[in-house]
Amino acid sequence: MTSEESLRVRGYLTAQGAKLSPEQIIGKVQEAMAQLRQAAAAVPPARFTEPPAAGEWSANEVMAHVVEAGRHFGDAIVRILDGQAPGAPRDAAARDTRPRPLEEWWALLERDRTALFQRVRSAPPMARLEATIPHPFFGALNWRETLLFMRLHDLDHAGQLTQVAGAL
Repeated sequence: MTSEESLRVRGYLTAQGAKLSPEQIIGKVQEAMAQLRQAAAAVPPARFTEPPAAGEWSANEVMAHVVEAGRHFGDAIVRILDGQAPGAPRDAAARDTRPRPLEEWWALLERDRTALFQRVRSAPPMARLEATIPHPFFGALNWRETLLFMRLHDLDHAGQLTQVAGAL
């Protein structure tokens, strides 16, 4: 990602994070999740763990990453809303990539996101916006911007899964 792209995305997260209500942001994340599921479902189940080419991620690895990243950022949002520090980034290499069917990955993602959305809905919309969560490309994001980032992350990986499905 170029610095220009990073600044453009950062601007989107800042502007929309301030403009949209938490419920509207949740709706956007849910729409992205639907696109992610549709893209993952297009991968033949028998080939879900097969990378489309050497050095590329299988659909299973993509879903493992989406679940782990969602947990990292979702947990940081909850900690911020609970008045705590966001916590340190997780070791990406430690993520669980054991082969699972899409339905199992999806159940994990939905469980995590349901709990996150419930916590966000119970928080005052302007609570703790001064507290930030570090992002390696976009800098320090408040919890609303981080939640909106999760939408972009899901959409990015929906595109990746579409490419995997097309290659297989």
